[in-house]
Amino acid sequence: MKILFLTHAFNSLSQRLYLELTGRGHEVSIEFDISDAVALEAVAMHRPDLIVAPFLKRAIHEKIWREQVCLIVHPGIRGDRGPSALDWAILNDEQEWGVTVLQAAAEMDAGSIWASANFPMRAASKSSLYRDEVTEAATTAVLEAVGKFEVGNFMPEPLDYAQPDVRGQWRPAVRQEDRAIDWLRDNTATVLRKIRSADGFPGVLDEVLGEACYLYNAHSETGLRGVPGEVIAHCNGNICRATVDGAVWIGHLKMKQEREPPFKLPAAMVLGKKLAGVTEAEGSWRDIRYEEKNGVGYLHFEFYNGAMSTAQCERLLQAYREATRRDTKVIVLAGGADFWSNGIHLNLIEAADSPADESWRNINAMNDLVLAILATDSHLIIAALQGNAGAGGVFLALAADRVVARKGVVLNPHYKAMGNLYGSEYWTYLLPRRVGAERAGEITGNRLPVGATQAKQLGLIDDCFGSDAAGFRCGVEVLAESLLADVPTLLAKKRAERCLDEQKKPLSVYRAEELAQMKRNFYGFDPSYHVARYNFVHKVPHSRTPRHLALHRRIGGNRRSQI
Repeated sequence: MKILFLTHAFNSLSQRLYLELTGRGHEVSIEFDISDAVALEAVAMHRPDLIVAPFLKRAIHEKIWREQVCLIVHPGIRGDRGPSALDWAILNDEQEWGVTVLQAAAEMDAGSIWASANFPMRAASKSSLYRDEVTEAATTAVLEAVGKFEVGNFMPEPLDYAQPDVRGQWRPAVRQEDRAIDWLRDNTATVLRKIRSADGFPGVLDEVLGEACYLYNAHSETGLRGVPGEVIAHCNGNICRATVDGAVWIGHLKMKQEREPPFKLPAAMVLGKKLAGVTEAEGSWRDIRYEEKNGVGYLHFEFYNGAMSTAQCERLLQAYREATRRDTKVIVLAGGADFWSNGIHLNLIEAADSPADESWRNINAMNDLVLAILATDSHLIIAALQGNAGAGGVFLALAADRVVARKGVVLNPHYKAMGNLYGSEYWTYLLPRRVGAERAGEITGNRLPVGATQAKQLGLIDDCFGSDAAGFRCGVEVLAESLLADVPTLLAKKRAERCLDEQKKPLSVYRAEELAQMKRNFYGFDPSYHVARYNFVHKVPHSRTPRHLALHRRIGGNRRSQI
């Protein structure tokens, strides 16, 4: 079938659905919901059999939904209506939530139901739930709905609140008053729910050391204590605030005042000198942590949104080197629950006095980390991708000896969407050695997401397994421990292959060639990288849909090159 996605952005959910549907032979074209005129034009040009709206912030034009079936993906249980579905579910401490696929109609979220899927709620941020449980449930429900549409003659179920399985209700948009924190009354669990309900957008408005800020990226602290509401510690860019029964770490803030930079940054960086006198101390929660189990080392790095700053790369490199000095033979690079890595930290680069200079420092710090992994001949290294990865984060993973991913993971192994950025992280060595030079060019040039199953078929990764996070982690442990007996043989092979590759072309040459291109991106006459980064960080609305996504806007046909 020809399917048109009308979507606010090509976000993680849209990408996953795109991969699932194209993988089943459907032709999917994408149009960003910029205006009614643009949407109407896209429908006229593509003439789709079906329209799917994975992620919208406004209603579809009446002419479109009256003339064609439009399936809306709503992140709420049957009967739930309103723009803050997941926010309310977290605030109300719902034990079960879901996704409903409904047909667009005159009233928002009130159309007939084509499919739904529920899931148990997890104590996590809105963004984390959206990328994991919501995405999995949406995939199940959308595939069911599309299957019903294909078969034909299916009559969707009208929304009927008298039905026992319709438990949702209309709820208005969550206001700041609804999630305002009372530090003298709210316990740690309540504070976490309030911040997590607003993570991603819009954040919880609060006052920190006299500054009006939006709070993001909260984690519980079990050891530190203090006067409720006070900032009692800071560490690695995070601040710790006491609650009535414990404390929470807050990783990121955004100033409320209309002055630069109006985007999220590490909390300690935002507060700056106001933290003078506040203790610098580690607590029970850490963004980098190491553990050992049955002779295997596991290095976790939970970086917000997968972005890795210069300092984070340096700290992770130090932790990695310490791990290689342990009496183990296998190290698992576990990344974080939400993301494995998305490469350099664009927000911190944007906030720097010289974005070009900070870009240069950041990419070299990433390269140093990749080089350390490539040069390791004492351990077998496994990159275990529980969450999505993009740009340099993908190539960081490819530096490992084995690369495995959870089945639902989406990879974006390319840089060009960021203003034709060339990229580094030794990708010109790492990618062709896995997939060949020709396919490497196709992967980076197409600028399209790659699902874990497809990545395995391409040879980009070694395996994918685990339908959920727990199953994946269990599978990784089994894999790592199964390799222990063969480590001497595998390491000998690894050393020999690395030696041959180095003789053919040293890694230093790959790095120099890549950085020569990156220097042009950072310091050259073409400002496209700096413009694209500014638009990304400041969330500038799209002015058009890129041609590589909008098949219907391509001259000479609709077909994409197949990887």
